[in-house]
Amino acid sequence: MRRFLSCFNVVIFCCLTGCQWGAINSPYPEQQLKENILYSSFTLRPKHLDPARSYSSNEVQFTGQIYEPPLQYHYLKRPYELMPLTATAMPVVRYLNELGELVTNDSGDVAYSVYTVSIKEGIQFQPHPAFARDDAGELLYHNLTEEAIEPIQTLSDFEHTGSRELTAEDYVYQIKRLASPKIHSPILGLMSEYIVGLSDYAASLRELTKQGQAIDLRAGDISGVRVLDRYRYEIKVFGQYPQLRYWLAMPFFSAVPWEADAMYRQAGLIKRNITMDWFPVGTGPFRLTENNPNSRMILEKNPNYRSDTYPEEGEPGDEKMGLLTNAGELVPFVDKVVFLLEKEQTSYWNKFLQGYYDVSGISSDSFEQAIQVGNGGEFGLSDEMIAQGVSLRTAIGTSTYYMGFNMLDTVVGGLSDSAKKLRQAISIAIDYEEYISIFLNGRGIAAQGPIPPGIFGYEEGEAGVNPYVYEWQDERVQRQSLERAKALLVDAGYPDGRDAKTGVPLTLNLDVPASGPAARATFDWLRKQFQKLGIQLVVRSTDYNRFQDKMRNGQAQLFQWGWNADYPDPENFFFLLYGPNSKAVHSGENAANYDNPEFDYLFEQMKVMPNTASRRTLIDRMLVIIREDSPWVWGYHPKQFSLYHSWNHNVKPNLMANNTMKYRRIDAEKRFALQQVWNRPILWPLLVLFLAIILLILPAGWVYFRKKHKKLVLK
Repeated sequence: MRRFLSCFNVVIFCCLTGCQWGAINSPYPEQQLKENILYSSFTLRPKHLDPARSYSSNEVQFTGQIYEPPLQYHYLKRPYELMPLTATAMPVVRYLNELGELVTNDSGDVAYSVYTVSIKEGIQFQPHPAFARDDAGELLYHNLTEEAIEPIQTLSDFEHTGSRELTAEDYVYQIKRLASPKIHSPILGLMSEYIVGLSDYAASLRELTKQGQAIDLRAGDISGVRVLDRYRYEIKVFGQYPQLRYWLAMPFFSAVPWEADAMYRQAGLIKRNITMDWFPVGTGPFRLTENNPNSRMILEKNPNYRSDTYPEEGEPGDEKMGLLTNAGELVPFVDKVVFLLEKEQTSYWNKFLQGYYDVSGISSDSFEQAIQVGNGGEFGLSDEMIAQGVSLRTAIGTSTYYMGFNMLDTVVGGLSDSAKKLRQAISIAIDYEEYISIFLNGRGIAAQGPIPPGIFGYEEGEAGVNPYVYEWQDERVQRQSLERAKALLVDAGYPDGRDAKTGVPLTLNLDVPASGPAARATFDWLRKQFQKLGIQLVVRSTDYNRFQDKMRNGQAQLFQWGWNADYPDPENFFFLLYGPNSKAVHSGENAANYDNPEFDYLFEQMKVMPNTASRRTLIDRMLVIIREDSPWVWGYHPKQFSLYHSWNHNVKPNLMANNTMKYRRIDAEKRFALQQVWNRPILWPLLVLFLAIILLILPAGWVYFRKKHKKLVLK
């Protein structure tokens, strides 16, 4: 009995002292908890990490930190502004006529534009086995035998690494890689329309492949791309294409060393998935040291990274928000970025609340827990989030979602006055403010045209209102009345939604790819919007391939579509309405098949102009035209919500830049302290349960002890 009581006292003591224990539910190893690590997640395995192939957002979160194109976006300034990254300055452009003579960009005689890029000296690639050499200067791992490859399972199994200086040839080599038939770059077709000689070069590589010959990208040349010297190269494009500057800020135009490309071509390494798609090689602030897409991926600071600094200027208000505290200091600020696989949003959200993730988006399921909406419709954090010190950052996405009219259709298409008024009436009736409120939790703004905020040409306030759908009243934009829409419908020849000549009800068809139960509420809502005008909407759902065929053949009457900006320029949105880009006629991205000669004429001028007052004048005129013609119901621009714990610093959403992790700073000690508080185990229920068990067994133990004691006495 005495021994039993001793054990009881020990357990009680442990339980009482255990009430002060810290977190015991961390998903990370204990030694990492206080390290300078940024914690994030991924939901889908990145398929391509080769910058010539990668084109998905879940991939660029890795490639953007590893590779470096010559240009980047300023982290803080809006509208989005390009600036040098590895380049010494912005590219120098000269313009040539057909004879190769210098002309001015406004001469009307520009046949070619030549971009000269100068890169900084002394930039080093990350340590990598592809650069390792023996004492004689020969590359160590470029001609591996089967025996040498046998023990190698991952990149870290190579004993030696090396590095070398970045040169202009590395950038030219990557442009050649875009043309390789073995890589299948998604931008080859587009770039072949602009870069002189790229199409011919790609054709020559395809021919070599057909003949079974090995391809050596260092042997041949693209006529419009050449190395000038160790630190300079030039790109020659047809006509004027100022948007090339934006492409020069994408991973597609990053530097890739030929040594890595050559090493990765060895069959034995390919079998082990040791390729450019799995182990990228760059000059950026981070390098990928672990690629386990079934569990986690890790970026670590590149030990060879040059002296790069945090911006020293930004927008008004940035300093007050603490965004310039680290101005001029060396980046990156974190030593490592750990990405964990999270397939379920609920799991991620719970770990964010526990402090094990630094940042979180907001899903529909977590919206009410995170956000409270004021009487004026403004968004604020919930009391729970405020208590945890969480901050909210929002940004309007450089995206647009719309409903399109097929302008080739005999009912909703065409540029007649009646067709315009029909489309305008429908545009008024479809209440996208209501849609945003119901289906997006208010996370978006109704569009006044194709250009989203943050892009040159977008106007705030009264100047930016679409007068065919909205009006400016009481210092705010307001949708025009349903009575106005019905009046337009009468003028269009469809009073009360019926053909004025035949009396037949107007029925319109909305084609959509096959969708599940979640979309039914949206379709029901859309039908009600058309019913306001007496128009019957039929939603025709087909499989995705059939839907694509309908769009390509111009057979869809109405459709829903969206576009995410490739780069922050109005050309990247207006080209969706450019006649020669018609999807049905020219297989382009103009899904509405809109064709207005005046708009096309202005587009051709606008797309090659710098962002000046003259360009804005053309943009304003183009907006007037398409707002009147209404080939789209302009829809909405989504608003992105992000939550950040209080230990995050230098946080400003940048929806165009993809290399922003180098600017993020973490207070790891504060994070660790709060994790211990938020995840302290609650042990008193276990103590109560233990005491209850003791109280239940104590009488039986006492009876047993008495009986045993009696037996001993009798003996």
